Amino acid sequence: MTNSLAIADRPRDLLVSGHVNVDRFLRVPAFPDADRTVPVESHRFELGGTATNIALTASRYGVAAGLVARVGSEFPSTFWRRLRSAHLDLRGLERTAEAVTPTAYIFEDRHGQQRTFMEQGPMGTPPARAPPRPWLEEYSWLHLTTADPDFQLRLLAEARRLGVRGAADPAQEIHYRWDRPRLRRLLAGSEILFGNRGEIDRAVQLLRMRRPEELVAMVPLVVRTEGPDGATAWDRTGTIHVRGTSPRRVRTVVGAGDAFRGGFYAAWFEGEALRGCLVAGNRAAQRWLEGRR
Repeated sequence: MTNSLAIADRPRDLLVSGHVNVDRFLRVPAFPDADRTVPVESHRFELGGTATNIALTASRYGVAAGLVARVGSEFPSTFWRRLRSAHLDLRGLERTAEAVTPTAYIFEDRHGQQRTFMEQGPMGTPPARAPPRPWLEEYSWLHLTTADPDFQLRLLAEARRLGVRGAADPAQEIHYRWDRPRLRRLLAGSEILFGNRGEIDRAVQLLRMRRPEELVAMVPLVVRTEGPDGATAWDRTGTIHVRGTSPRRVRTVVGAGDAFRGGFYAAWFEGEALRGCLVAGNRAAQRWLEGRR
């Protein structure tokens, strides 16, 4: 298939394929030892998910963004309205007959540490038949984050046939859903790899390398988020590091890495140099940590 739209002529910037979640936060004084109980001090219920957080943050900074995800029949109507009000393209967001929507149960202690349990719902397996996506070629970039690896690889192949550029971001699922052959295929079709320290280290381990900078042999740009230490990027010309900034307060760290990606893309689509994109990502993450979304 030939590419009918040049990158510069595409009307949309970023399509994000990954989780759209219900996030259930439970605050506890400390995590219990085995066979012990602690009280839940408070709880809250929010719209979340890797794809949601990236797309919402990017759109807040002017990026024309859309979603590819599957939710269950119980996905709250208030969350649908929030996604629509953000002017996201929801043609790729499918509501399935499965009752359970993807749900993350996030336990936080008083020190800001988390333990997360994920109920995948319809994101646990790829759809038996993918709906047609004639609108895919409207996008310049496809960002692939948490989802079934085989589904993501098929979507990436479809996008590449249309000339859409790809970015890889398997996030925490690199530790338990991706294997070496699939990760190689993902990076071979991508131009950017995103991850935090543990995720990039896992990619290095899976691919039998020794250092993160070796990954640029497979993917042209590697971006590693480093929490309060900032972010580092490697490409085939060298290394760039930018220092982090300290938030005035921390509401939650959950989703801060996704916010970094949204801020990074906002600068990227404005034509900023790589250092400027890293700085913009750090600023977006700081705003997220402080609860200013």
